[in-house]
Amino acid sequence: MCGIIGYIGARPAGALLFKGLKRLEYRGYDSAGVATLDGGKLEIRKDAGKISELDEKLHFESMAGSMGIAHTRWATHGGVTRENAHPHADCSGAIAIVHNGIIENFQELKAELAAKGHSFKSETDSEVIAHLIEDNYKGDLEKAAFEAAKRLRGSFAVLAVSAKEPGKIVCFKRESPLLVGLGNGEMFAASDATPIVEYTRRVVFLEDGEAAALTKDSAKFYSLDDWKPLEKKASTVEWSAEDAGKNGYSHFMLKEIFEQPQALKAVIAQDEKNLAAFAEELKKAKRVIAVACGTARHSAVIGKHMLDRVAGKDIEVLIASEFEYFADRVEPGTIVLAVSQSGETADVLDGLRRSKAKGARIMSIVNVKGSSIDRLSERSLYLNCGPEIAVASTKAFMAQCAVFYLLAHAMAGKLEKAEGDLRLLSGLVQQELDAANGKMKEIGEELAKKQNAYYLGRGVNYAIALEGALKLKEISYVHAEGMPAGELKHGTLALIEKGTPVFLLNPEDYTYYESLSNGIETRARGAKLFGLSNKENKAYDEWIRLPETIDALLYPFLSIVPLQLIAYYAAVARGNDPDKPRNLAKSVTVK
Repeated sequence: MCGIIGYIGARPAGALLFKGLKRLEYRGYDSAGVATLDGGKLEIRKDAGKISELDEKLHFESMAGSMGIAHTRWATHGGVTRENAHPHADCSGAIAIVHNGIIENFQELKAELAAKGHSFKSETDSEVIAHLIEDNYKGDLEKAAFEAAKRLRGSFAVLAVSAKEPGKIVCFKRESPLLVGLGNGEMFAASDATPIVEYTRRVVFLEDGEAAALTKDSAKFYSLDDWKPLEKKASTVEWSAEDAGKNGYSHFMLKEIFEQPQALKAVIAQDEKNLAAFAEELKKAKRVIAVACGTARHSAVIGKHMLDRVAGKDIEVLIASEFEYFADRVEPGTIVLAVSQSGETADVLDGLRRSKAKGARIMSIVNVKGSSIDRLSERSLYLNCGPEIAVASTKAFMAQCAVFYLLAHAMAGKLEKAEGDLRLLSGLVQQELDAANGKMKEIGEELAKKQNAYYLGRGVNYAIALEGALKLKEISYVHAEGMPAGELKHGTLALIEKGTPVFLLNPEDYTYYESLSNGIETRARGAKLFGLSNKENKAYDEWIRLPETIDALLYPFLSIVPLQLIAYYAAVARGNDPDKPRNLAKSVTVK
């Protein structure tokens, strides 16, 4: 949610920042803007709308200067208007800021500043930062930013520039993600590496309560407690700008669906010593709580089944936004296992910080190395699946499930079996993608005309029912509900009528016959029953064939692929952009 980028160097800043904004679109936004400095002149162009359309009107690429800051806004305080878009300026028009996060005490700060004569142009919480810096400015932007930061409560990642000090960008953060990119004769700052990896792979992750002052030739780091210098180590981003491109696919989502065979192979390339130590820690722990949101939670539910059935280890799985109400009562020594693609999910981070303060041990499964969750963790396992740009997660979900599969078998002393299974699975998923595309397109186009759809499963297949329903509703906007098949008679059966699409997750495993009975019951009420199974049955109006496999715990991987494709084609048939569904963001960095 929201993305920021700053640049200082020799390149035309307007063009670079516009390109950076395009790469930040996946984070979700409703407005955007750019501020550049050319000598002592500050220029701001911003408005509500899509970035490509805004550029046609505002011509970001023509903005003068070789330094600047830019922002994609997700409205939280104030409507979607030009005035509320970032960057925000102070009264004099000399200072500009961009901000990601939420300033909790902005109302009292705004009242205080207004009483001093400051005039506000927006409804946002962010604008107070520019005026606070102005109020403290005495010829030194760094000191003014330091004094302003001390007054802020809440979460923030801020970039600030001043026309009175051209040649400097000041950055500071608490709880919202921010990194600095180190170039040769140029420096960058951004919410994540996506908009800057084309120019540099050397990055420094700022921790909470840290700041940086950037010139084209230097990056100096400070503590927000006392502005004393800090020594920071640079990390290397392991993927390239090409990895974050569409590479000939019409959408990122379709590309990422088709990257899943490679994602499964990449998961196998774990550091085996780290995996063994991770597995041993989980085995010894008296209590393990997995916390996650959305798709990541569905992978954790699948992981719960895998750990139980393979290693005999029971874990709890909680929605991160609900876990925070219990985090203060977690017993010391409990392992809290965070699952997150981005590693920046605000609800997850909040629960981790609170439980860690009570003595919990933090471990994680993440895709982004160096992310906030990764840095907070004692140990992390990595998805290794490269950047995922589409808002709706596909290959990261596949990789998360694969990590749990490896972990469960490592705990049981069967890692070699799991690695062989995943290699086999990679080939089976490729077979599905090669064979199922046309049929899934037809089903997706059929679903696009419906108002509701239901997904049913038992045991581990219930998690796939949840994930399949989420995929459909988040990108096609067709209402969909995933539920345990056994709960059907406890309310939802009342919604089934003639023609209602019902997807039954029914591989030939320990749940097969009971699930089949539930599916037949929906058909008796007029539902059109889609059966996802390796075994054909006359009860299905339409059979979506799953490949045969050697382990029933591999069926969730095979079941989700057709459901991802169906959701994708339903979205396209409705004229939606599956990469950027309305009202949603890839990285949910505010609560």
